[in-house]
Amino acid sequence: MTQKDKEPSREAQALAAQVERDGGRVLAVYQEPVGGHWQIFCLLPRERCEASPYQRDLSPAHVKRLTEAIKRLDRFVDPIVAISPRPGVYWTPNGNHRRAVLDKLKADAVPAILVVEKEVVFDVLPLNVEKAHNLKEKSLEVIRMYRALAREEPSSTEEAWAFQLESAHFITLGLLYEENRRFAGGAFAPILRRVDKFLKLTLPKGLDERKERADLVREADAALGEVVAKIKKRGITHPYVKNYVLARTTPLTRARKTLPPFDQTFRKLRENLKAFDVSKVRYDEIQRSAIMGAPAAE
Repeated sequence: MTQKDKEPSREAQALAAQVERDGGRVLAVYQEPVGGHWQIFCLLPRERCEASPYQRDLSPAHVKRLTEAIKRLDRFVDPIVAISPRPGVYWTPNGNHRRAVLDKLKADAVPAILVVEKEVVFDVLPLNVEKAHNLKEKSLEVIRMYRALAREEPSSTEEAWAFQLESAHFITLGLLYEENRRFAGGAFAPILRRVDKFLKLTLPKGLDERKERADLVREADAALGEVVAKIKKRGITHPYVKNYVLARTTPLTRARKTLPPFDQTFRKLRENLKAFDVSKVRYDEIQRSAIMGAPAAE
């Protein structure tokens, strides 16, 4: 029984039976304390546990550190969160690095909190704090989630999934990072955050619009690359140079109360980049801006 001394839901009972059939072991079926939803605390067969297909890639360095810490402690104390998309398969939207460590250590079982409702896989991702996301990881995670939602919920809109997607600019950046993992997303993020909003289009149509937006950013990045190359020819190199140039060519000023549309912003940005006078750039100005400004581009 649970802390509320109630009979588990039929869905929870069925999932618990599935765990046992799959070779796992149910330790408790309980109601979590916030919404009273049924969940299962269990040991899942390691070979049946996989990463959610929507989340970021593993960090080898983090897996290594976590492996060393668990080996030193000689115990595993932090269960993963899991859902079962189908019998015999268990995805973890939260805990993939921990799952990878148990895989590396060839543990027989993975301690897990198994959520009954499959759709929660999209809601759990924003709670993933095992390792802080950088911009690239977050953007790739969001675009993978977006593609899955477009297949599974094609009639829904971006606005309907705003909580799960967190910020519209992650979607556009995700497309750019898919093509080029070294894309300077950190340099363009301040502009994107201001003009990239959630669309009212259905997700499949929204994806087409996102691809067009990514093309506009890519064109601006190409123009930015030409400017940076000219600056380097003058003997000036600095990790903040892209941020510096974009800060001086952005069509968005702090004084503007009404922001221009996305496409207008990036077309104007490209024009400004092409007209940018590199002869006036000084190293000390870039260095001063780097000290006062945001983190350098990736």
